[in-house]
Amino acid sequence: MNAEPTRQLRLLDLQAIDTRLDQIVHARAHLPQLAELADLEGKARLIDDQLVRSRTELDDVQREVAKAESDVQLVRDRAARDQARLDAGTGTAKDLQAIQHELTSLARRQSELEDIELEVMERAEAAESDVGELERGRGELTARISALETDRDKALATLDEEAARVGLPRPEVVAEVGEDLVTLYEKIRASSGGTGAAALRQRRCGGCQLELNSTDIQRIRNAPEDEVLRCEECRRILVRTPESGL
Repeated sequence: MNAEPTRQLRLLDLQAIDTRLDQIVHARAHLPQLAELADLEGKARLIDDQLVRSRTELDDVQREVAKAESDVQLVRDRAARDQARLDAGTGTAKDLQAIQHELTSLARRQSELEDIELEVMERAEAAESDVGELERGRGELTARISALETDRDKALATLDEEAARVGLPRPEVVAEVGEDLVTLYEKIRASSGGTGAAALRQRRCGGCQLELNSTDIQRIRNAPEDEVLRCEECRRILVRTPESGL
């Protein structure tokens, strides 16, 4: 077999290399881990937003708790001082009666403030529970994301290794095919979904998968060995093989 048919057959080897490299690029872009990671990262952003709101709410309620505790303590301190004065019995009967009335008012005020304190503390407890639940959920999500990232990186590394192995002989094949034929092949490949050359097997184009009619078969049969043939349907380079059925 002379050089021209040989380099056309090598063009099929180049097509096989490029097809697999394209498949690897597609596989990299469509790893199942990528879609799941995007979903989990979206959920993580939602949880983070909820955490900001919940922590802000907790801070606000904790300030309310501190104020309520301070208000109750102020009343307790005032009542303790009044009780000490009353127990000491110092002052006029009118003064002691006024202290007794104030103690009654303070007891009533303390009860009201303690009710407020209890309600605020209950809200603080609920807010703490919400924050804790969100933090636990975020932690679980972080672990899942980390595991998926590890799986993704392993899958990408495997594909990269295969791409390096598959692409290693490409420069040599390109040199054997020749610049002129490679240029045509690349131009067709860019406009034909990645397939620039196809084998003719059993009278069928390997690119568009259509069977050639008798006129095209006769034309190909009579064509010189060094002629670069094109499929009349898909316009890809059509490479004759021993299985062409000519």
